[in-house]
Amino acid sequence: MTNPIVTSFWDKPTGSWQYVFHDPNTMKGAIVDPVLDFDPLSGATRTHNAQRILDYVQETGIEVEWVLDTHPHADHFSAASWLAARLEGARTGIGERVVGVQKLWKEIYHLGDLPEDGSQWDRLFADGDLFMVGKVPVLVLFSPGHTLASVTYVAGDAAFVHDTLMMPDSGSSRADFPGGSSHDLYQSIQRILSLPEETRIFVGHDYAPNGREPLCEATVAEHRASNVHFASDPTEEDFRKVRDARDATLPLPRLMLAALQVNIRGGRVPEAEANGRSYLKIPLDQFDPR
Repeated sequence: MTNPIVTSFWDKPTGSWQYVFHDPNTMKGAIVDPVLDFDPLSGATRTHNAQRILDYVQETGIEVEWVLDTHPHADHFSAASWLAARLEGARTGIGERVVGVQKLWKEIYHLGDLPEDGSQWDRLFADGDLFMVGKVPVLVLFSPGHTLASVTYVAGDAAFVHDTLMMPDSGSSRADFPGGSSHDLYQSIQRILSLPEETRIFVGHDYAPNGREPLCEATVAEHRASNVHFASDPTEEDFRKVRDARDATLPLPRLMLAALQVNIRGGRVPEAEANGRSYLKIPLDQFDPR
């Protein structure tokens, strides 16, 4: 089995990790969870993060075959559509349960004309799907909990686990969004931690607690040994008590109501109106601000 070279890109404003992995033999690769910049104060979108990734793959000579989202993100816009349009032959993909997220948020946003069939992506992956990036096998694991549609991409010895696990000193990700479930999150993380101990786990976020440098990678063995939520091998009941209590104290992500209406469209902003501008919708009084 060929293992990939993984290059990470951190977006400080959202604490998001973006990845490029590639087969060093064929130089074929994939992009995972790229960020489209958005300023909520001005409403401006920018492509600084996406351009950084595009420059890297072009300078390195990587032939990008896939631009992959692990789930529709609540804390940043996806740059998948923008990148795929600039990378000849690149296809977009996400987990097949995204249609459930589309249906849920289509109702919240009252988007009567939004297709809720996942047609905004080139491929919808099912649990257990296997595809190749060069000679690197990529296994898709359905791993809900943070959202009802989340998937993990296991590329050789590298697992891109999105917002399930955080770095070991932060534990796990929240499970209180619409469609989220701490029960599902526990089961998903158990499945991820059953991967071989040497598997490199790449997380979706890091907020650099206690002033340390932002980090993105730890092995399964390291998580089993020191993850603050899982090193004690908790029962599901014990984990859910900790996770649910923590989630009850958290505010909604700053960009959630802006981001999800873009991300359920595959990273595309709404169609421009008659004046040539696109507009976002904010559902008033839908959520309790705590």
